[in-house]
Amino acid sequence: MAGVSHRTVSKEAGLPTSATTYYFTGLGDLLTAALTSVMDEDAGRMRRLTTEGDRRRELAELLCRVAAEPGRLLAEYELFLLAARRPHLRRSTDDWLAAVGAFARRYTDDPVRVRVVTAVIDGILLHTLLQEAKPTADEFEEILDDVLPTPEP
Repeated sequence: MAGVSHRTVSKEAGLPTSATTYYFTGLGDLLTAALTSVMDEDAGRMRRLTTEGDRRRELAELLCRVAAEPGRLLAEYELFLLAARRPHLRRSTDDWLAAVGAFARRYTDDPVRVRVVTAVIDGILLHTLLQEAKPTADEFEEILDDVLPTPEP
């Protein structure tokens, strides 16, 4: 976030700088909008996995793709940190946590297990930011198989 300015964002978007300054009065507003958009998109991807059947493998593949985009993932955790300091920003982080919780509740009705699954998913994604070698879908699936019981038919 250190290199973000109205000018760099405008250049990346292929727009004149006046466009970003017109829609976003301050750089904080611009950053919040960008980070929120990223988190909302990932919460939507998570919610699409809450359909019937065992979707742990599909979630493992999604987590693998997310981990492969460290810049995007870092932006999401930047929003988590901003939301920790500014409660009015928590709508998107709460939406992400609710989407992960909804996925976990497809496998268990134990509220403690649901919290554990949510923490594990965020924890392993956060750890991928510190690792050069990103986990494979198989490695993510092993973790999910360990924390989520096999659904009953």
